[in-house]
Amino acid sequence: MQLPVQSQSTIYAEGWEAGAGPEDLVAVARAAERGGFDYIACCDHVAVPTRLAPAMSTVWYDPVATLAHLAAVTARIRLLSHVAIVGLRHPLATAKQYATLDHLSGGRLVLGVGAGHVREEFEALGVDFRQRGAVLDETIEALRAALGPEEFPEHHGKLYDFAGLGQRPRPAQPRVPLWVGGSSPAAVRRAALKGDGWLPQGDPRDRLPAQIARLRELRAQAGIGAPFTVGAITEPLYVGEPGWDVGRRTVRGTPEAVAESLRAYRAMGVHQIQVRFRSRSRSELIDQITAFGAEVAPLLD
Repeated sequence: MQLPVQSQSTIYAEGWEAGAGPEDLVAVARAAERGGFDYIACCDHVAVPTRLAPAMSTVWYDPVATLAHLAAVTARIRLLSHVAIVGLRHPLATAKQYATLDHLSGGRLVLGVGAGHVREEFEALGVDFRQRGAVLDETIEALRAALGPEEFPEHHGKLYDFAGLGQRPRPAQPRVPLWVGGSSPAAVRRAALKGDGWLPQGDPRDRLPAQIARLRELRAQAGIGAPFTVGAITEPLYVGEPGWDVGRRTVRGTPEAVAESLRAYRAMGVHQIQVRFRSRSRSELIDQITAFGAEVAPLLD
């Protein structure tokens, strides 16, 4: 699941999150781990321009700092950047941060990356917004080298060129999983050809089968047979009868009804689902996480 509190876009943030803070993040992360969830996720924006602040808000916790903090108070759950806008930073700087996070957490990092969409953010950091796709393509290649097993990684490209520069600690994992986010044709192609997995962004259910078919087609054409993780973001969920307005799109009801709805994702070829629960307080969210882990998740196996 994507964590609450750490990003507060009006699209998905609940009212109680505005007054929440670090202790709430810790409580939710621990509840997700107790509930058997696979990962917790954190978003990435360096700065939000005035024109977008009313919708996006300016609350965006740094993903490396946040996930490192939560790594120290959990033991098993994986830590996903969903997504890191890695083109905003030099890949050696990104590798230093995320390699350290993987090392400190005992190998729990999943590096989710995306191209970004906020023009002013790129301009402020001196990165060409119009070329962000090409920047991301090369950054992924550079990160593959910089997060690999070699103490002195090497990459020679059009934008970045480095060799003979050592970085330790190395990641605990022999290969850090790299999932590519986004649902545009370019993002799907990038995920298929350069990623270990795909994180769609806002695709409704009826769009997923065609997107997944395209991923498979691109990988087959390129002769790529390595394991690949297809993700999906579900509709908002509520286990049980809410007794309050949770919105028309929310999947609600008994554990069996919720599980039946979610099993449709597997039939499409989805391997992992990211869930979000409607809630009016931290305690209600934790109750939902607990109910899902105990009563819904076993019905998905």
